[in-house]
Amino acid sequence: SPYYNKPTQKGLELHYRAIAAQTNLPIILYNVPGRTGVNMTAETTLKLANEVINVVAIKEASGNLNQQSYILRDRPEDFLVLTGDDGLTMPQMAMGFDGAISVVGNAYPKLFSELIELAQQGNLAEAQKIHLKLIEIIDNLFIEGNPAGVKAVLSMMGIVKNVLRLPLAPVSDGTYAKLERLMKGI
Repeated sequence: SPYYNKPTQKGLELHYRAIAAQTNLPIILYNVPGRTGVNMTAETTLKLANEVINVVAIKEASGNLNQQSYILRDRPEDFLVLTGDDGLTMPQMAMGFDGAISVVGNAYPKLFSELIELAQQGNLAEAQKIHLKLIEIIDNLFIEGNPAGVKAVLSMMGIVKNVLRLPLAPVSDGTYAKLERLMKGI
């Protein structure tokens, strides 16, 4: 969804329709009201999913499980619902989500993929164990904003440099130390 202007539901619909009209590529809707200031309702999501052929999925990060339940219940058969809330991935997978576009998955791709696969197989007890193992680091990745936390973790792993573009800044020394401590438990 666009940011800053807080469009109406009609504005969101027209925005995605305009994008879809310019490409044959598949489009994933992104509902992240915490960043855009506006929630895309289930009604708007379903309208786009049913009427725009190249709208194939949504990354749902509203945190509203009721809204997400309506999307899951009423979606077209080939429309994917992906979580964008790492801390809610386990319950959302149990609800019937199709997968995730994740932050913590960048740092722990095998472990996070295992959580998804176990949940998809119906092995919720084992998926929950992974969820509970990751939950504290998930919460702490976002203390000073995304992607600062995950960049810090990836830099500790030697994968990237802990450098961000302004106005973002690396996490504080205290958060860095906390993330480092939490990594040892994973």
